[in-house]
Amino acid sequence: MKKTLSIVLLCVFAAFFLLPMYVLLATSLKPMQEVGIARMWHLPSRPSLDAFVKAFGRLAPNLQNSLMLVIPATLISAFMGSINGYMLSKLKFRGSDLLFALLLFGMFIPYQSVLFPLINALDMMGLYGSIWGLVVVHVVYGLPITTLIFRNYYSEIPDELIEASSIDGASIFRTYTRVLVPLSIPGFVVVLIWQFTNIWNEFLFAVTVTSDPLKQPITVALVNLAGSQVVEWNLQMAGAILAALPTLIVYIALGKYFLRGLLAGSVKG
Repeated sequence: MKKTLSIVLLCVFAAFFLLPMYVLLATSLKPMQEVGIARMWHLPSRPSLDAFVKAFGRLAPNLQNSLMLVIPATLISAFMGSINGYMLSKLKFRGSDLLFALLLFGMFIPYQSVLFPLINALDMMGLYGSIWGLVVVHVVYGLPITTLIFRNYYSEIPDELIEASSIDGASIFRTYTRVLVPLSIPGFVVVLIWQFTNIWNEFLFAVTVTSDPLKQPITVALVNLAGSQVVEWNLQMAGAILAALPTLIVYIALGKYFLRGLLAGSVKG
């Protein structure tokens, strides 16, 4: 009886959770004349992919911009976070704990508080208004969390492995590449998924650092799909689905490795 009740409750909660997805998909398949509050819950009488075709035509350049942003920013921040985690967990030095605490402090700095100095700094470097400027921003802002994840992950690896490698004559870099990197694949998966999702969905830096519509990421372009006079909700919904597909694909492809990485202790404090 208890098991049946639990299953029923879970089904109810799942249906409630999926209601927005139903509205999103149903609206995106409707022609414009069927879109409205009164018909929000109705299935489309004549399902059409016209909204998806139109949305993709308008969002394709911005999808490419987001890919050009998220791939290097994710990889660079993961690699640098791994190096930091290695140095702070296995190569203890004077002031390492203080340095780690100061680095983690960056996680609690609100984005809004650094916008003006950030824009000035990017302008001085000639990166303001470019995708590479956004890459730099997300690499820097991603270092605290990536360092934390890798430091905690590497702290679970026995120090004897590092000592055995040094006894065999391996350098610090060789120990990192030959010993730690092969053991930290689950940690890399956690960091890559985390960073990919955060960078792909980020809006504030995207809208302030880039002003040219042709250089803006998908999150900004999605907002710009709304017309000034009439909002084409079917177009908006289709664009939202297209914008969410990359992160959905990443979670489907790497979801089991993500859970494995979490269970392996990569986010333990």
